[in-house]
Amino acid sequence: MSAPFPAHPADGGMPGLPPGHAPSMVVRQGPGRDGLRESDELAQEVPIALEYNGISHATVLATPCDLEDFAYGFSYTEGIIRKAADIYDLEVSARANGIVIQATIASACLNQLKLRRRSLAGRTGCGLCGLESLDEVQRTLDSLPPRPAMITADAITSATEQLRKLQPLHLLTGATHAAGWSGLQGQVGPVREDVGRHNALDKLIGHLLRAQIDTAQGFAVISSRASFEMVQKAASAGISALVAVSAPTGYAVQMAQDLNLMLAGFARKEVFTVYAHPEYLLSDKEVRS
Repeated sequence: MSAPFPAHPADGGMPGLPPGHAPSMVVRQGPGRDGLRESDELAQEVPIALEYNGISHATVLATPCDLEDFAYGFSYTEGIIRKAADIYDLEVSARANGIVIQATIASACLNQLKLRRRSLAGRTGCGLCGLESLDEVQRTLDSLPPRPAMITADAITSATEQLRKLQPLHLLTGATHAAGWSGLQGQVGPVREDVGRHNALDKLIGHLLRAQIDTAQGFAVISSRASFEMVQKAASAGISALVAVSAPTGYAVQMAQDLNLMLAGFARKEVFTVYAHPEYLLSDKEVRS
């Protein structure tokens, strides 16, 4: 697949560099660099249209990498599909003005989609653009079951430190968010990046769904703040622990309490704050015993 704009291929990029970026000539300014012209790398932000069985449903702005994971994750967290197998076929096509993802889904899912079809745009921002009423803001989700496995403070510290080093696109451009999956010992596995924090989490969830990873045996760590939609997406995927590098919002904390999800924020170095369900965190005393 070719990128729709003058850029590196969306699924490849330059050898040794991550996809999802494009070169641009810039002028540097500062001591010893006055007027210096050189090439820089910018994160791509491309219109991505999602179609289900030929029906246009949503257009988002996203970074054109890991788009199959994004399609699965978005479809799942939006309640369009119930499991990975509900997507029968997926085609990603570059167009002159963006990218189109065409998904063929189960007829039962399509019928449900038609019942609550809505137009969405610009999910990189607040995440609510295109909603037609206040009733659509919060999805009806069941509370998550109690976690079968606790999380240690050391695991959270280890995961957040690893996440900083596992963001090649951010290190190259400085413009993307990341969402990673950590095991109970704090070992971070898959990480997905995007200019939008919602999109990064959707990409991660799509990977977890496709790989059939048990979301009870770990936790998600994100490079952004924890908004209510980040909590809602995590809970919809059965993720009962979410760790954010930045702050949560009040709505996110309320939702995490209601959905039985452990929510931690300001996770930097060895310090973090647990805002909801601290009973899922093992204390140092419990670990030593």
